[in-house]
Formats: sequence, C-alpha cells, structure tokens
Amino acid sequence: MTAADLLIKALLNEGVEVVFGYPGGAILPFYDALYDSPLEHVLTRHEQGAVMAADGYSRVSGKVGVCVATSGPGVTNLVTGIANAYMDSVPMVALTGQVPTAVLGTDAFQEIDAVGITMPIVKHSYLVREAADLPQVIAEAFQIARSGRPGPVLIDLPKDIMAGPAVGEVAPSRGRTTPGQPDPEQLAVAKRLLLSAEKPLVYAGGGICMAEAVDAFREFVSVSRVPVVSTLKGLGSLPRTHPQSLGMLGMHGLKAANLAVQACDVLVCVGARFDDRVTGKLAQFAPNARVIHLDGDPAEVGKLRAPEAPVVGCLNTSLRALTTPLDIEPWRSECAQSIHEYRWNYEVPSRAVYGPGLLKELSDQAPSGTVVTCDVGQHQMWVAQHFAFGHPREHLTSGGLGAMGYGLPAAIGAQRAAPDGVVVNVTGDGSVMMNIQELATLARYDLPVKMIVLDNQCLGMVRQWQELFLERRYSEVDLSDNPDFVHVANAFRIPAFSVARTEDVPAAIEKLLAHEGPALLHVILENETNVWPFVPPGQSNSVMLEGT
Repeated sequence: MTAADLLIKALLNEGVEVVFGYPGGAILPFYDALYDSPLEHVLTRHEQGAVMAADGYSRVSGKVGVCVATSGPGVTNLVTGIANAYMDSVPMVALTGQVPTAVLGTDAFQEIDAVGITMPIVKHSYLVREAADLPQVIAEAFQIARSGRPGPVLIDLPKDIMAGPAVGEVAPSRGRTTPGQPDPEQLAVAKRLLLSAEKPLVYAGGGICMAEAVDAFREFVSVSRVPVVSTLKGLGSLPRTHPQSLGMLGMHGLKAANLAVQACDVLVCVGARFDDRVTGKLAQFAPNARVIHLDGDPAEVGKLRAPEAPVVGCLNTSLRALTTPLDIEPWRSECAQSIHEYRWNYEVPSRAVYGPGLLKELSDQAPSGTVVTCDVGQHQMWVAQHFAFGHPREHLTSGGLGAMGYGLPAAIGAQRAAPDGVVVNVTGDGSVMMNIQELATLARYDLPVKMIVLDNQCLGMVRQWQELFLERRYSEVDLSDNPDFVHVANAFRIPAFSVARTEDVPAAIEKLLAHEGPALLHVILENETNVWPFVPPGQSNSVMLEGT
C-alpha cells in the first residue's frame, strides 16, 4: 500500500464522500490511488472551480469540503478560493501536490512554496516530509478545519512521499472541539442590560450557523420577542418571513433595519464582527446603544467596538442563558410599523425587467429549502434584500472576500451536497464569465442547477459607484460585447432562454424551475439600474441614498 492509498483511507475515515479537483503531474499518485477507491471525485475545469465547489459543498452540508490540485499553477489557482473560505470561515482541507523532496527548493518544474504563499489565508498548513507523519497530519487537519471558528487547512504532498510505501495506520478521527463556556459574570451583566432595555435589537451574523446555534438563536428571539437585523451571512438565521425580522442592515441594508440600529438602546451582537460594510461610519453606528457581544472567537470581541458585556464562548450556552421574556411592546410596534412603512414597492412603470422584482418572484416561486448561490455585485445585494431565506445554509455568497466567479462552482458543490434539492445560481454578466468553463461540469454530471444571468452589459456595481462618486466617468465597465449567453449554454448542451419584459418574468421563472436538468435563464436588464438603499462610504447608516 502506498502513502496515497493510506491518504484515501484517511479521507474516508474522516467521513469524506466527495472531493473536487483537477489532476496534474505532482498529484498523480493520489489520482492513481483514487482509481480503485470508493471516494467520489468531481472533475472541475479549473482549480478555482474545484476549491469554490468544495466551499459550496461545505456550506450546505456542514461537513469539511475537500479540494485537490497539483503543484505550481494548480496551487496558485486555488488561492482565491482558499482566501474566500478563510474570510467566510468555511471548513475546508486543500490537498496539493508538490515536487519530490529531493528537488524541493531548487526551482524545479512546477515548484511553488504552497505553504508560504497560503500562510495568511489558512488556519494551518503542512508540508509532509515523512510518510509516517501523514496519518496524524490528516487527523489534525480535519480537526483544525472544523473546530472553533472553522476555516481552511492546506496539506502539501511531495510526489515521492505519495508514491512511496505507507507507514503506520489511519489515525482515529478527532471530531470537532467546541468553544469553552462563557463567563457567568459577563452573562449576568448581559442579562441585566437586556432586562433594562427599552429598545433592544439583535444584530445576527454568520457565526450563528457556524456554531450550529440556529435553534438556540430562534428560541432566544421567540421568547424575548426582540426585533432582528442580519448581516449578509446572517440571513436566514431567523426566517425572513418572521414578523421580528427587519432584514439586512448596512451599506445596502433595508431602511427599516438601518433605522432600527440607529435607534436601539441595547444591541445584542450574535456571531458578527462589526464589519465596515455593516457599520458604515463606526463611531456613529448604533450611537445610543450599549453592546452585548456574543461570539465563540475572542479575537472578534472588542476588536472594533468595546462591548459593555463581552460574552465569549459557546453560543448555544450564551443564548440559552439570556433567553427570557422582555416587556418591549412599544418598541416592537415601532419596528413593525417601520417594516410596513418602508416595505418595498415592486411596481415600476417600465416594461423592462426590474431586478428586485425578479428576485421577489423567484423567492415566491422557489420551493422551501431552495439554495441560492450568488456571485458579487448588484445582483448579490438584490438577492440579499429580496429573497426570503429560511436558513443560513440556503444562502451561499462570497461575503468577506467578495470574489466574482464564486456562484457557479459553489452551486456545483451545493447540488452535490443536496442532490435532491433545488439549487439556483444568481449571477451577473460580469461574474459568470469568470468561471463560465464550469458549465462543462454541470453538463458532465447532469447537475440540475438553475442559473439566472442578470445581464446589464456592464460591471453594474462599479458603474454605480462611478455614477454617484466619479462624475459618471465610466472607466472600463462596458460589457456590451458580451457573448450570447443562450448560445454559450447551448454549446455546453444546457437548455437556455431569455426574458426581457417584466410581464414575462413569472412564466420564465416557472419554466426555469420546472426543468429537470441544468438550465439557464438570461435576463436582459437596463444598463443604468442601481441598488438602493445605498449608504455612501464613510457615512452613518442613517444617511441612505434611495434613488428612484
């Protein structure tokens, strides 16, 4: 048995069912061992597709995603996806081939310092120099990836080590370590603050899902009856249809959400980190509020705003300790009135397709549990604003890194994680071109991913900033020479069709969702449509441009 054979056995022992990858010279021993193994491999058409598919698989399944690439360009093509997983705290193990140990450091063909180049964007990394180390490295890597605040781990595998004899046995899986228990004294302070509040507000982040604390969070909200605003990654922690949900806050947050933050007197931050796209001008964010910050990662508590009650530790424990009824009916009524007053008007005079209206129609027609993967740009914000997510694992987006090209490969991973579920990739004409080769992966595996390409023939979000802040000096945002996306999809043997008028949108969405296999809907938008509301950079969230 070779070390590569042992590696396959170790992956299976960790519960890995599928890996996403692309072969090459230095990783060939792994692929040779894969040939006779029960481990499923999804061949993407680019290493970035593999790492982002592993990311999508992890977010939907809750398991550690695994991607595989060869040395040199294989490694460098993984970097964006590894950074994306790092910034969004996605558990992942990246297996990379490396040149033989005898020529390490000699600038051998396709040699790259994989450990060095990825060091700032992984939780930990390994260069395996002895076959005897491999069993423990695998066990440690998976434990690190899935424990505490999750994230990616890289294992660099020299070719001669993989091709050589196995040493030792598969090490037992170490499972997942959990954060420690919160300080009872800080919990007591937090509870006093909460009970004294007249206008408490919950600020929900992606850490809720990472900590597997969605049920405890919903119980806390249900009993306390505190209104809730969500970050981009916190969407779905409370179903969007819940009467206490005010929607997303921040730069493109809904008006009711941003106004509630500015008016609250106690802000309960749960698994969030006061990101700049959320807070706007930090000094004016929730200016009247005392802060309770619940998080499993001590590095985030107090990093940007000092809380009156810093509660570090297991979110499930913290939330249950704070679950208590509150007498805040006037505040709840005020928030409910704000939701009603600032509800979205989807009726527009133009016959052209209206982006928010299309996403609302998709939300209304999509079956419960539909997973939506997004790229980055205007369409990403419209999805966040107008799709009613029921759980955080239904919303896959590149939050911290903001990587265009994420949506299609993430949808591939999501569909593999939920083979019987509905997966929709909402993308833009700029983003889709960054990993459009993965249409071949959809076709090869007949994955029933539904794609919606919103085409305004420009880099919409960049164009919007140039319009608002750079005197309409539209530099390098014109995409009017886009290919015919219907013909492109057809070339990959994927059915596709277009829609250009508002009245045709409901039927187009219905047709797309009814198709059994992969399908693409090309949506023609007006060029100068903007995303509203919009808090200008450096301004308070109370300063919202609302456009027309």
